[in-house]
Amino acid sequence: MLKLKVNEIEVEVEEGLTVLQACEKAGVEIPRFCYHEKLSIAGNCRMCLVEMEKSPKPIASCAMPAADGMVIKTNTPKIEKSRKGVMEFLLANHPLDCPVCDQGGECDLQDQSMFYGIDKSRFKENKRSVPDKNMGPLIKTQMTRCIHCTRCIRFATEIAGVPELGAIGRGEDMQITTYLEQSIQSELSGNVIDLCPVGALTSKPYVFEARPWELKKTESIDVMDAVGSNIRVDTYGWEVKRILPLINEDINEEWISDKTRYACDGLSNQRLDTPYIKYNGKFEKATWDEVFKIIKSKIKNTSKDKIAGFVGDLANMESSYIFKEFFDRTLDTNNYDCRTSNYYTNINERENYLFNSKINGIEESDLIFLIGTNPRFEATILNARIRKSYVNNLTKILSLSDVGDLTYPYKTLDGKTKTLVDIFEGKSEITKDILNAKKPLIILGESFFKLQSADFLFNLIKNFLTNNKKISESWNSLNKISTDASTVGSLDLKIINEKGNIFENLKANNFEIIYLLGQDNLNFDKKNEFIIYQGSHGDKGAEIADIILPGAAYTEQNGHFTNLEGKIQKAFKASYPPGEAKEDWQIINELAEFMNNRKLFNDKDELESSMFNYINLQQENRVLSDQGTASKNFAESENLTVTYKEYYFSNVIARSSKTMLDCNNSKLETKKTGTDG
Repeated sequence: MLKLKVNEIEVEVEEGLTVLQACEKAGVEIPRFCYHEKLSIAGNCRMCLVEMEKSPKPIASCAMPAADGMVIKTNTPKIEKSRKGVMEFLLANHPLDCPVCDQGGECDLQDQSMFYGIDKSRFKENKRSVPDKNMGPLIKTQMTRCIHCTRCIRFATEIAGVPELGAIGRGEDMQITTYLEQSIQSELSGNVIDLCPVGALTSKPYVFEARPWELKKTESIDVMDAVGSNIRVDTYGWEVKRILPLINEDINEEWISDKTRYACDGLSNQRLDTPYIKYNGKFEKATWDEVFKIIKSKIKNTSKDKIAGFVGDLANMESSYIFKEFFDRTLDTNNYDCRTSNYYTNINERENYLFNSKINGIEESDLIFLIGTNPRFEATILNARIRKSYVNNLTKILSLSDVGDLTYPYKTLDGKTKTLVDIFEGKSEITKDILNAKKPLIILGESFFKLQSADFLFNLIKNFLTNNKKISESWNSLNKISTDASTVGSLDLKIINEKGNIFENLKANNFEIIYLLGQDNLNFDKKNEFIIYQGSHGDKGAEIADIILPGAAYTEQNGHFTNLEGKIQKAFKASYPPGEAKEDWQIINELAEFMNNRKLFNDKDELESSMFNYINLQQENRVLSDQGTASKNFAESENLTVTYKEYYFSNVIARSSKTMLDCNNSKLETKKTGTDG
């Protein structure tokens, strides 16, 4: 530990920290524009100047390593004068357009010029003008405001892994720009808006929408993928205006994906706001009583074996649990599932379907093996962690199949299941790499579990890792990437048809009633089935439905979600469902009462406590999975091709979002010009 003095306060800091970090440890605030703790040090705004004993000039505290015996002063007249001078330089070309700037009210330059600035300028020259740049459908540019902190360049290069931003020119002529005037091809590009300390980069879809002090802020959880990023939902009245990241170092650090940030405009499009009944192929509005009567008579006249239910990808755990209880207790059948096809799922042990190494454990890994996954599109924030691990530790990364650009280099194998068997039976060079690695990560994607031989291969991999002590209390190398927000929670609640014949019966049209709880991704040919769809948007599920029950979106109800590493988090209600729509758990509770004159649960608290008791009981009762399985399941000739949902259209909210459509079109346009050029 190093000892130094900051404003006469003695402080101890670890070796490798900068003077700025030492000052913060001593409780002294240092102004800065270019410094950011997650980015490399640039040292080019000079706002963080401090005085150091025996130094003739002020030093840039962000770039100076702390040393033993340093004496630092941060509030001397010399430093105050230096900061005022720096601020005067920064404002020399900055336009005075705060009243019309979207950054107004949450702008670092505004705040710091009030505190450290001066009330007049000695510059008499004309302010320079910089043309705006095209950065795609998400980022609005006003580059005359830019103060050249280079945060956006460093983020794009270091975190996002798309070095498409850079500076051209020198001095007065310096400009931040994209190469070839194309939109930034990254799923994390929106984070540069949060990083920009002035109004040079602002949100294009949010332009002139609201001021920060007019918005109601609600902390919540993202449902666009299974990572469970922590977010803040900002509402104006009851309309969701924007979504921003919350800092959670274990999960999303302080980044969120573009889909998380911008798909929120889909919350107000194509909404279901009243119950509907289909007559002669056309939907007609109905009352709750009318739809409940029809559902009751249909269920009463149908054998329980002919009724099935499917839980969708955005359902919270409370809704999923009461849906299961409705089937178990009211309908007395377990024909329900949370999957869209009969891919291999082993729920005997919780570790079989979790990302066991944890998201922040990726940074400790020294070898990563991707099998049947494209983390860039299936779990964007997790992919950013893999890149971080590569950048910081030069982690060796392998992929069984070629999945395109992942923003970091990786070695590609031939994509054959035979290769996997050779590796995990010890017949390959890669076996030695896995055995020699201290903390290897084997990451299995959903495409892997869709293989015919997934059962055999999964047990082979698990046995190999267990026998070679790569699965232990301190480290578990076995990881599964789930792609939907509800998947892990639904598996914890055992919403799965373990016999597996539910999908055969669905395909053979053996069911008479199908209840879809927000399930829009089920592929089957409808014949005479009576379909009840409960959800928030008029999407694929509503199209084939006979009765529509309008539910709530994730921002319109309190609910728990379990992310891919098994962490339970709560999403809080930020607004209300539109029209006559109700919260999902409430609809099922009222339907049960209508059928049996008895509610399943008296209130939400009772539902929650019952759900958590059930989860705890399940975890205590889990039996050890069978080690190994019959080799007849192994299909030698299989090729593992990675398939995943279209990134910008992966769920009902994203498909209803105009911004996501613009992003997709921009991506196609860039591909087209890229190949033509």
